[in-house]
Amino acid sequence: MANMHEIAKRAGVSLGTVSNVLNNSAKVREPKRTRVLEAVQEAGYQPSQLARGLRRDTTNMIGMIIPDITNPFFPSVVRGAEDVAFSNGYRLILCNTDNDHSKEIVHLNELRTYLPTGLIVIPSNFSDLTAQAESYRRAGTGVVCIDRLPKHWSGDSVTADNKTGAYNATRHLIQLGHTQLATITGPLHLTNAKERLEGFKRAMKEAKLSLAPEYAQETSFDKQGGYSKTQVLLRLIPRPTAIFAGNDMIALGVLLAVRESGLRCPEDISIIGFDDLDLGETTNPSLSSVSQSGYQLGTTAARLLLDRRQGDDGPAKHIVLETLLKLRHSVAPPSQALQASAPTVKRGTKRKRT
Repeated sequence: MANMHEIAKRAGVSLGTVSNVLNNSAKVREPKRTRVLEAVQEAGYQPSQLARGLRRDTTNMIGMIIPDITNPFFPSVVRGAEDVAFSNGYRLILCNTDNDHSKEIVHLNELRTYLPTGLIVIPSNFSDLTAQAESYRRAGTGVVCIDRLPKHWSGDSVTADNKTGAYNATRHLIQLGHTQLATITGPLHLTNAKERLEGFKRAMKEAKLSLAPEYAQETSFDKQGGYSKTQVLLRLIPRPTAIFAGNDMIALGVLLAVRESGLRCPEDISIIGFDDLDLGETTNPSLSSVSQSGYQLGTTAARLLLDRRQGDDGPAKHIVLETLLKLRHSVAPPSQALQASAPTVKRGTKRKRT
């Protein structure tokens, strides 16, 4: 494979000129720059990103760590981050933790050896990134946490307005006439699950509706968790007439359990999820959900990293993105009520930046 010395010989320029063109470290006048680029193309030269990183302290790579590659929500987050990275000359390295903090630590330690210019993390269960993030920052690498926050996190973050999204979903069910509501949350040590429960409880409290502990079930953010906890809820007396699910994967499990029990959605039980996954439009009935843009989470985090790279050394930014309640066919007034349905779309909060 050709090296920089061969490129310099082909182009008839000095080694320093080749370096300046490839690294864009100094202006090189035409036609020298053109000759260098033509020589690079003819020789099929591929510069070593690691070698560049050793000279510059960082490479053009951005590390991204996600908790569950099988969850359909996360690929849109990755796509958003990758689109911004690629359009700005950076490349994304993706790692999956399976929600295992020990695996997350391994990825964090190994990614450091690639000298990334930035790091985007969706924390795993029981994650605490304080020490690792500080180590990255000392090396000149920016770190952004998105979707959920680890313990003691005070750095840059991008999240959705989980509280208001859950509040609007629950309030809509109440406005339809439901008074016997239940919720199935994600793991409550995760900040997004905790915030969604808080929004649910706030709407219940404002409506002066009581919430017995057994009507708030906690599970993993997946279909099986939603299925098993719905079976618990359906045995309660009185049975809930509406269920707010902590995410759409849980909601899919709810829908399956309701169907297998011989009940109908929404005639017997209304269901609202959170995330607004594309597959929710294909279920029967189609799934109502709180929409948060995974793509926007990814793009916002990547732009924040690049701003830091370009010299923004201000205080930590905590960006909160708006949510939108999208109503489809999985919600209706309870069968005994005579109330009409509310409008099909309700706005959440405006984007806030502090």
